[in-house]
Amino acid sequence: MLNTTLPNPSVTVRSEHGQTTLGSLHVHIRKTFPAFTLETDFTFSPGITILFGASGTGKTTLLDCIAGLTTPDSGRISIGDRVVFDSEGNINIPARERHAGYVFQDLALFPHLTVESNVAYGISGIHKEERAQRVATILQSLEIAALGSRRPAQLSGGERQRVALARSLVTEPCILLLDEPLAALDLPVRMKIAEDLRRSVQNLPIPVLYVTHSRDEVFMLGEKLLVLEKGKVIAHGTPHEVLSAPRGETVAQLAGFENIFDAQVASIHEDRGTMTCRVGSPRFESAQVELETPLVRAEESSRMRVGISAGDILLATSAPVGLSARNILPGRVLRLHRGNRFG
Repeated sequence: MLNTTLPNPSVTVRSEHGQTTLGSLHVHIRKTFPAFTLETDFTFSPGITILFGASGTGKTTLLDCIAGLTTPDSGRISIGDRVVFDSEGNINIPARERHAGYVFQDLALFPHLTVESNVAYGISGIHKEERAQRVATILQSLEIAALGSRRPAQLSGGERQRVALARSLVTEPCILLLDEPLAALDLPVRMKIAEDLRRSVQNLPIPVLYVTHSRDEVFMLGEKLLVLEKGKVIAHGTPHEVLSAPRGETVAQLAGFENIFDAQVASIHEDRGTMTCRVGSPRFESAQVELETPLVRAEESSRMRVGISAGDILLATSAPVGLSARNILPGRVLRLHRGNRFG
């Protein structure tokens, strides 16, 4: 089990541009691009927050704005009690002074440097003895002390990921930004490293923002979840709250709801917290089926979309008994498909 520590939340970090008391991260910014406009107003408290969404929705751009690598058109960013960007106040603290740890998707390790030198690179300005001690401590805590003299090409994918994390943590950042750091790993390795990563950062007294496309990583790592679409936050909450009962079609698709149908509200049962929806073409009553669904804000006869996860469908060769399932429908198997081929 990894054991990574950072200063407690009352610690103050000083720099030439002022001091920062560790705490929450507040981001209220706007940045316009040809394809979308990134616009967010959110406070990230200490702990892991997952940024989830399709490619090109603004997740990495949001990290870049926080880190100081991209300048928003307008807004304000504060880390703890320290403002690092304010368009009205003409404040834009350089990236090197924001005390943000950033693990990039490609990890960005220097191929010609050893593990120890890669990790020490971000703290080259401190005394040699203190630098060596901090590097040794972080390598030990991430269980890669034995790799100190190796170069990145001599490491496995999981080992390189830990080195990149160590390089960010050794600077004792006020926030930690991780942009799909496990994307290049095979699934078994990714799940193992994700669990190690969760253990190493979950108790840090700083906000940790983690970008991913993987639902497995969302549930394994996330305490909080933000879903982005075209630069806007369209859902937030715990992973279970957001993905188990999605409130929109985009979130349903990201959550893995493979079956999404047009439907009409037939009746509402507020006492049971459900409603009955007719699924199928309204022109052919014989082709419609009725499903009991969770109650959402809707009126009778209104149109909506109903999503059903493949994992929620059970097949039986005879009428099931003793189940709590609300929807039991007769059907016929038309085709069988291998793997993920449909159609």
